[in-house]
Amino acid sequence: MDKTSEEKKREHQIKVKATINQKLIESGERERLKELLRTRLIECGWRDQLKLHCKEIVKQKGLENITVDDLVSEITPRARSLVPDEVKKEMLQRIKAFVGQQSNA
Repeated sequence: MDKTSEEKKREHQIKVKATINQKLIESGERERLKELLRTRLIECGWRDQLKLHCKEIVKQKGLENITVDDLVSEITPRARSLVPDEVKKEMLQRIKAFVGQQSNA
């Protein structure tokens, strides 16, 4: 059975993402981006908001009735939605700039 163009496109996207990620790791840029993201999230109060949310969940369910995995799965959607658009845009711009530098090298 032949692959559809959508399947081929999806496979290509996965390969491109893997290549970009590998280059980010090899160059050390991934760690720099992670540190920048960590700093930006602290600056905008994201981290504090999540801490409060975690405390609320633990208080509701009881410390003995919740695992770390439960907590992570419960806060992940909210954590993602609370990342400010400016932070997302900055990170995306930096990744695009990195990819542009790599393709010019």
